[in-house]
Amino acid sequence: MDIDKMFKMPKLPGGSNKRRMPEAPTPEMLKKMRVDSEGTAAPAPQNGTSDKGKSRATVEDVDEHEERMEPDFAPGGDADYFAEEDEEGRFYGGGLTQEQKDILNIFDQAGEEEAREDLEELSLPGIRRLLKRFERPPTKTRTNGPTDLDAAIKALLPLAQAPLLAYPELVKSGALARLVGLLSHENADIALDVLEVIHELTDEEVGNEIEEGEEGEGTREEALKMLIKGLMENAIFELLVDNLGRLNEAEEADRQGVFQTLGIFENIIGSNADFAPQLVAETSILKWLLDRIQSKANNENGGYAAEIMSILLQNNRTSRLEFGKQDGVETVLKVLSQYRKRDPVDADETEFMDNVFNTLCSALAEPEIKKLFLDSEGVDLMVLLMKEKMQAKSRSIKVLDYAMSGSAGTATCEVFVEALGLKTLFSAFMGKAQKKKNPAAAPASGDASHTLGIVSSLLSNLPSESPARIRLLTKFVENNYEKAEKLLEIRDAAQTRLKSVEKEIEAEKEELIAEGEEIGPEEEALWYLRRLDGGLFTLQTVDYILAWIVMEDDGIRTHVQQMLSRRNRSLKDIIGTLQIYHDNVDEEDVNAQDDGSPSRKEILRNLIAFLEAC
Repeated sequence: MDIDKMFKMPKLPGGSNKRRMPEAPTPEMLKKMRVDSEGTAAPAPQNGTSDKGKSRATVEDVDEHEERMEPDFAPGGDADYFAEEDEEGRFYGGGLTQEQKDILNIFDQAGEEEAREDLEELSLPGIRRLLKRFERPPTKTRTNGPTDLDAAIKALLPLAQAPLLAYPELVKSGALARLVGLLSHENADIALDVLEVIHELTDEEVGNEIEEGEEGEGTREEALKMLIKGLMENAIFELLVDNLGRLNEAEEADRQGVFQTLGIFENIIGSNADFAPQLVAETSILKWLLDRIQSKANNENGGYAAEIMSILLQNNRTSRLEFGKQDGVETVLKVLSQYRKRDPVDADETEFMDNVFNTLCSALAEPEIKKLFLDSEGVDLMVLLMKEKMQAKSRSIKVLDYAMSGSAGTATCEVFVEALGLKTLFSAFMGKAQKKKNPAAAPASGDASHTLGIVSSLLSNLPSESPARIRLLTKFVENNYEKAEKLLEIRDAAQTRLKSVEKEIEAEKEELIAEGEEIGPEEEALWYLRRLDGGLFTLQTVDYILAWIVMEDDGIRTHVQQMLSRRNRSLKDIIGTLQIYHDNVDEEDVNAQDDGSPSRKEILRNLIAFLEAC
């Protein structure tokens, strides 16, 4: 059987004067071209004759040098060759005879069987054979097509489906070291192949359908840790960042390579967060990320870069300080300024914006970053974002909460008042800032918490008797103490939520006691965290604010006492909340700056003492 002849297109009738079809043939014309076994073609006109004015030449007309098509023109006489057409006469069968279709089906089935055999070969001997083929040097290289090395690298992709067996062999055989080394290959396509394989191997979701091994074989998590340890020993971070420099995202393959590189960073850090500081310290990744989020190419990689940067700054002071040294604060503020007059265009850009805001919030945990934020006029920008009432409004409130917290936020608090931020802040606090024509600008559930945090920081940090502090207290007096009443409303809601959580905790305690279990410090700590999430944190912040304003203004104190009595409450309830707050505050954490200012614990003691004396 000659397959080449069989799949060769049939030769059409020749002739120098062959008629040509229009570019867009109609279904009727296609029907005329069909070979009807019951019909005959129209006779060709004799040379030198013509039928003037009688009829136009049809598709069935044939040149005198052409032979007439025979009814069995289709190869093999297969009627299906032309018979497959839809209602409008369009062919969809592909012009293949039944015999040709059968041969293609045989090839498809063979491919499926080969794939099944590949999966079956993911045994230890099969994996070792695969790794040996990878370790052999390539025998040929073609510039415009796949190479032996390409194929050898991509052949490693199925190993992700058998991590328990494959990953230890990858490390022990030295194949992993060779694979990582190919990231610096002079052919960028080879490096892209390596990125694809490493991204697949480090993905914790891949291979999860494979059951854990038998006793002694370990788990997939252990195998993944072994693989990542091997990657780290071969300087994977440095090679990945170096490789980023030669990828051009204007090319689809390179754009995918950047995405996979960022995915590898996320996979490795996801397995062990301690690798994040190492990535920042040993590479120039922060500089690359800061450059990338400024790029006008607002594609998926820009959002991914912002997410990775947010992850890197979550829990490490050294990384945050390096972020400051790289002019990260200035860069982030520049990126965020675009959302003063417009909202993100879609969900992807919203996620990008959120990650950039989160990056700034994480960095602001450090006093040095707070100073850079102040010097870069970050407070002024956040106040402007609050006033515009776009989607960035709630994020800007969160940033200000972080920037003004602690004694290192004192200067920020003063600048905030000077920038006329109080009016906008209390407008949001009272719920007057919703913009009906833009539902996305409505306050999020976390806005109230961050707004309370800002007020708490203002009361803690603004100097006594300063103009800024007097302006703050005036806000609680104006409009017949409406803001003090708003605080009491928030307090009632928080107490209601907390009561429900308290009932659940009490039931759990009773169950443990009935079972003879001991209730230790660990259980108590977990229950306290649940209470905080269930309303206690909001209650503590509100009572802290109430204690301050009651202590500093007689009119406010009288009004608050009256409103509490109507609820069958008194200042003793506030004292009880503050005492719990005091007992759970770590002295070292609240005044880490050691700048002579009173710690939160000391402030709480003074507030409790004053309220007890009332």
